[in-house]
Amino acid sequence: MITTRLSAKGQLVLPAALRKARAWVPGTRFEVLATPEGVLLKPLAAVPAFAPTTLDAVFGMARYTGPTRTLEEMNADVAAEAARRRSGCCRRGLRTRPGLWRCTASRAVG
Repeated sequence: MITTRLSAKGQLVLPAALRKARAWVPGTRFEVLATPEGVLLKPLAAVPAFAPTTLDAVFGMARYTGPTRTLEEMNADVAAEAARRRSGCCRRGLRTRPGLWRCTASRAVG
């Protein structure tokens, strides 16, 4: 027989072995039901943050909608960003247009 004690704050401590066996973690919510024998705690079903999905269902959701870019253009942009990061530029400067910053510490980068 497992026993526990009601605290002055009205809290009960469920033994660790019972919590582990039921996979109850901190924050688990329960429905409290009064029964003729005492009190029944029923864990509420956890609501997932996102509906279950598959990769096939979401592949391509964030598609690029701008003009088509060549591999050379993409490689040049990656190299420019790497150079900007190596130079210590923190993007504090003037934004000349969306995506293009004129860094006050170095030349314009995109």
